[in-house]
Amino acid sequence: MTKPRYLVLSDGTMYEGTAFGAQTTGVGELVFNTGMTGYQESITDQSYNGEILMFTYPLIGNYGINFDDNESVTPTTAGVVVHELARKASNWRNQMSLDEFLQQAQIPGIAGLDTRSITKKIRASGAMRAALVNTNEEAQQFLSKQLGNPSHNLVAMSTTKNAYPNPNTGLRIVVVDYGLKHSILRELAKRQCNVIVLPATASAQQVLNYQPDGVLLSNGPGDPKDVAGAIEMIQTVERQVPLFGICLGHQLFALANGADTFKMKFGHRGFNHPVREIATNRIDFTAQNHGYAVEAKSVEQTDLLVTHQEINDLTIEGLRHKQYPAFSVQFHPDAAPGPHDASHLFDDFLESIVSYQRQRRAVNHA
Repeated sequence: MTKPRYLVLSDGTMYEGTAFGAQTTGVGELVFNTGMTGYQESITDQSYNGEILMFTYPLIGNYGINFDDNESVTPTTAGVVVHELARKASNWRNQMSLDEFLQQAQIPGIAGLDTRSITKKIRASGAMRAALVNTNEEAQQFLSKQLGNPSHNLVAMSTTKNAYPNPNTGLRIVVVDYGLKHSILRELAKRQCNVIVLPATASAQQVLNYQPDGVLLSNGPGDPKDVAGAIEMIQTVERQVPLFGICLGHQLFALANGADTFKMKFGHRGFNHPVREIATNRIDFTAQNHGYAVEAKSVEQTDLLVTHQEINDLTIEGLRHKQYPAFSVQFHPDAAPGPHDASHLFDDFLESIVSYQRQRRAVNHA
């Protein structure tokens, strides 16, 4: 027997649909994802911590859930909104339904809404606070109290608490986990990297104690200006070893070098964002998931060079330091799911490490 559930927005709009997933209340910023596939990877992406995730593709859950495609062990998405929930999953890898998965993860879902109409509303008005509730009384409570303010501690909720290895035989890479996607570790593993994952609170000394060949700053949720301690760590580390930032790591890299960031109207979330590499005019279609971006004018007075730009809205998508072997991109070159146009950036990172080590040896030999 189906149960009603309501999506209520902070502007007073309320939508009635059908409940699935956990029988609980979800509160967060309502955002939309334009991907046609990859709902499992998106729901388990820690960059959605504290957000109610709405899919514009009309049918969700049609190939079920498997244990291999999670991007984190414990998803922290606040809720899921779909137009139609598939009644039956059909895929040889399917191990449980989306409904069962959300029940286990304690994430509420709502189906039966005109998600494209709601998406148009968000595009016009901007992302806003919302709640998934089970009664009209809960809806009125949300409207009167907003059910609390947005958390400013999202990275602390998403990062690992302890360091751990992903061992291999190649270059030693320290990954600073701000809300790490497992697909980043998979890409490094493909390249035989010997990885150590550290918490977001790691100091420069703790990072350097592992004598890394390179450092990768991961993706993660929320406002980069809320990540205390990261700026000082990056400023020290980038002077000593090659560095690569992805998504939130890109924004932190920008802040550490004197640039500024801003909250976007509704962000970029999906797997079809065209990005131009400025030096070559190469166009890559990219996977993206972010609500903040680097302020273009703020880069002009820094030692950073803009390397990539989003074609649709001209936001900054890549930066490189003019003096140090350090660079970053706003999109996800690991692209799980999504096009693999930009996966070469992991190779570029490793090549920058080898080049840096060669230069150091030449200087020492001289």
